[in-house]
Amino acid sequence: MNYVSTRNSHYKVSAAQAIVAGLAPDGGLFLPESLPSFTQKDLAALAQMDYVERAAEVLSRFLEDFTREELLQMTTRAYAPEKFPPRAVAPVVPLSDNAYILELFRGPTCAFKDFALQLLPYLLTASMRKTGIDKTVVILVATSGDTGKAALEGFADVEGTRICVFYPDGGTSNIQRRQMTTQTGDNVMVFAAKGNFDDAQNGVKQIFTDKVFAEDLAQRGYLLSSANSINWGRLAPQIAYYFSAYCELLNAGKIRMGEHINITVPTGNFGNILAAYFAKHCGLPVGKLICASNRNNVLTDFIQTGVYDRNRDFYLTASPSMDILISSNLERLLYLLCGRDDQRLTGFMSALAAQGKYGIDTPLLEALQAEFAAGCADDAQTARCIHDTLARTGYLCDTHTAVAVDVYQRYVAQTQDQTPTIIASTASPFKFAGSVVPAAYEVQPEQEDFALIAQLETLSGQKAPAALAQLKEKTQRFQTSIQPQEMKQAVSDWLARS
Repeated sequence: MNYVSTRNSHYKVSAAQAIVAGLAPDGGLFLPESLPSFTQKDLAALAQMDYVERAAEVLSRFLEDFTREELLQMTTRAYAPEKFPPRAVAPVVPLSDNAYILELFRGPTCAFKDFALQLLPYLLTASMRKTGIDKTVVILVATSGDTGKAALEGFADVEGTRICVFYPDGGTSNIQRRQMTTQTGDNVMVFAAKGNFDDAQNGVKQIFTDKVFAEDLAQRGYLLSSANSINWGRLAPQIAYYFSAYCELLNAGKIRMGEHINITVPTGNFGNILAAYFAKHCGLPVGKLICASNRNNVLTDFIQTGVYDRNRDFYLTASPSMDILISSNLERLLYLLCGRDDQRLTGFMSALAAQGKYGIDTPLLEALQAEFAAGCADDAQTARCIHDTLARTGYLCDTHTAVAVDVYQRYVAQTQDQTPTIIASTASPFKFAGSVVPAAYEVQPEQEDFALIAQLETLSGQKAPAALAQLKEKTQRFQTSIQPQEMKQAVSDWLARS
């Protein structure tokens, strides 16, 4: 299976080459030439496996450079019991008669990004061996909060790699920031970037497309790559947990084989819900994909109107991992909806770069809306959902999950669609305790981060994840703040010191 660039369908590479490069030379994103197919017989076989085996099997259909045995070794290490709870790597928890929470926050950084970023270091280093590259790979990451820590955790002290993370200064929760700034490892670096996530993401993309800079790094023995979801090696592992969720519902007797489910995902960069789209188009019985946005509702507006317009106010919200106005992975979806017409896709991306907006025609909008529904929830609606969900069901949501629950409930009220629905829960409520405590329990939150975590433990009767509670004892190593235009020089200087 070859991979092509969304901006040049004739540019083809292997899976290993796509993972190493991260981004195509023309700035496009890699996609497989065709999607694999899973039958009901395949689903029945997956249902008999544990998560490690399911992930290896799903990935083997996409990454044909690797044997299933190689992938099984990788998933066994990535999802080991010391990182994820045994037998409950991605548990599915009932929320109501037709709604089920897919808990994706049981990993080492308490966010869904762990599923890809615990695996990506193995995929990347193996891909470099398969492609004969004998350089140190430099991972550049822009993060709105969760990706940064998950990438740092995955790549820390991995031989032959260095990783540099940029997060928006003041644009993450305190716990998210502290998770990154206390990261251990001799090969890691973290910078706060002035501006918002889109500024950091654009800065990273500009570095990747700077050929002179890439040649300079190559002469110094370095090769640039990405751990953001623009890298196919980041996105592919997320497809596996939607297959796993379906298997969990089958095994629990909640659905019959072949019965359709809906999937609701809180998303900003469009990667997590795009993974669900790929699962659907590989044969997973999925009806609607429900895209949930916060107040930065550029995706909701696009799905409802066909106009993508980032020329709008940017808001810092209680769900900061979704505070994004340029959703990079939407490019992959548009390419497929356009029938893999790279010229048409490039036109949209050129308009976005030049005018900050583009619009799609009626047939394309109808194709989009046949797949997706969309809604958004502001902070007040999110807080009310956290409170009401806890009162009604006993389930405690973080702010991002609450956005999804709120959007799902309004979707059902509007459509009367009673299809069983998976709702992706993307983070532990303890990561956002400052918003969860007053919303869920209507009490004044503690001001100090770790007193706040202890307060939520007391109120909820739940134990805080050790990875968060132990942050109090860790030293903050990285506290440098830079302007986006300084990012390339900052990377160069850091590598020179290494």
